[in-house]
This record gives sequence, C-alpha cells and structure tokens, in this order.
Amino acid sequence: MTLSTKNQTILFVLASIFILFLLISPEAHASATSGGGLPYEGWLTKVRNSVTGPVAFTLSIVGIVGAGALLIFGGEINGFLKTLVFVVLVAALLVGAQNLLSSITGTGAEITMMIKPNLTN
Repeated sequence: MTLSTKNQTILFVLASIFILFLLISPEAHASATSGGGLPYEGWLTKVRNSVTGPVAFTLSIVGIVGAGALLIFGGEINGFLKTLVFVVLVAALLVGAQNLLSSITGTGAEITMMIKPNLTN
C-alpha cells in the first residue's frame, strides 16, 4: 500500500509542525519528580532507591567479579549452576549499568528561569 503524493505532503507538513513545536516550546516536557501522590508510590520509591542505591551498586560489582571468576576458573559445573551464575551476572550488570548511566547523564529535566527583557528605558 503506497501513499499518494497529497497524503505524503500532508504527513510531512504535520510532522514538521510537530517537530517545530517540540523545538520551540520553552516548557519542560518531562521531569523525574514524584507522580500524582498515589498510595503505593511511597514504598515503590523506597524499593527503587534500595535496588539502585550504593549498596546495590557494590553488590553488583561483587556479583560481576564473582560470576566472572566462577565462569573462568570454575572448571566443570553443571547446567543449573551455570544458569544461576548467568542470572546473577545479568542482574549485576543491569543494576550496575543503571547506576553508571544515572551518574553520567543525571536524572530529570532542567527547568530554567525565563529572563524577560526590560523594555522600559
């Protein structure tokens, strides 16, 4: 199914207007703040902070080193133990990568104050 030239032109114009709106708009479109105050957000935030905190990052480093050492120097290990080691390794990499990326890129949107020009001389 192909689009006609008229439909392609309309689609291009709408996409251009949307992209222009996103580039010109001074408001922050997203922010990493708390949500609407739902009753379960408090304990979910605590769980997230526990899973992504410094203790979890340290445990992920220990898990990566331990799983890597077991895979390298483990010799003959059965399939279940090897699968368990891979699960620990993947979980440690996920927690470590999340902490590494959040420390590099930061979180949330930056909201700046708009400076109004002084028009009265």
